[in-house]
Amino acid sequence: MAVHHDGLPVPEHEATTIKVATAGDIHCSEANRAETAASFAAIDGSVDLILLAGDLTTHGEPEQARVLADACRDLSTPVVAVLGNHDWHVNRVPELVEVLEDAGIEVLDRSHTICRPQGVEVGIVGVKGHVGGFPGSYLPDFGEPDLRAVYANCTREVEAIEAGLKAVETCPLRIVMLHYAPTTDTLIGEPEPIWAFLGTDRLAGPIVHHQPDLVVHGHAHAGTFEGRLADVPVFNVSVPVMKRDFWVFELACAERRASAIH
Repeated sequence: MAVHHDGLPVPEHEATTIKVATAGDIHCSEANRAETAASFAAIDGSVDLILLAGDLTTHGEPEQARVLADACRDLSTPVVAVLGNHDWHVNRVPELVEVLEDAGIEVLDRSHTICRPQGVEVGIVGVKGHVGGFPGSYLPDFGEPDLRAVYANCTREVEAIEAGLKAVETCPLRIVMLHYAPTTDTLIGEPEPIWAFLGTDRLAGPIVHHQPDLVVHGHAHAGTFEGRLADVPVFNVSVPVMKRDFWVFELACAERRASAIH
């Protein structure tokens, strides 16, 4: 049974279930072209949305993005993605994004979108996120300009999550998708000395405040699948963690707000 955000059960006839397939760190290249095409073809039509949580390519080459574009071009299921650190590596992001968008993939970068599967408005807020650390190991807004620039970049990511969640606040379902982790819950398994490079809980503030239904991220290949931020479920959908091509979440909604079911 679906559950309202206030904990009251939703009568079955009022609830609609939206299926969302998620994956991060798919690292497309010519070497995995056939496997990529097969995995997207297999999921197409069985879910309402496909969300990709960054590291879409191995090094950010537009040619590598074309492998994903070719896999998604003829899909009937909408695909929404954010970029990861690998997608920025060669600094050709505008070309990479153009290749993906030409194939119908919607790329979010400090932005949001509203999809309408089964007539239900699903608000998706998408940011890459950034490094910055967690309690006991923070990068401060102090010192050399290049280090302060890292802090400022993270601030802009946090502000984009806040703005995006405000923009989709009336949607019956709301999802935040990042590449970097907003909590240490999903980093357990990675060496603690590198956690500061895998994300920061600065990203958590607007999530805790606005309480979306679901948060997904990637990046931490050796991390933990499931965590929480207050009452919000957070999942590390990195393919090496899931050990499958996609994880499908069933999100049940009633008239306005609902909670994630997995």
